[in-house]
Amino acid sequence: MVDVSQHDLVPDHSVVDEDDLEAVLTEYEIKKTDLPKIKRTDKALPDDAEVGDVVRIVRNSRTTDEAVVYRLVVE
Repeated sequence: MVDVSQHDLVPDHSVVDEDDLEAVLTEYEIKKTDLPKIKRTDKALPDDAEVGDVVRIVRNSRTTDEAVVYRLVVE
């Protein structure tokens, strides 16, 4: 089987720790449930991601070099 998460075209996914999460939520003045969702079954998620965690996804961008987005892991 191929490990999709290790493919060159899959952006870096990492679980956000609680301190960093609070800073992000405060910066954007939102609640965790306001974040876009990502399913736990998504093959790109790290193995340690659980339902309720927030994942930081860092994508390459032509205009800003890197684009960082956050997703809430759901069932």
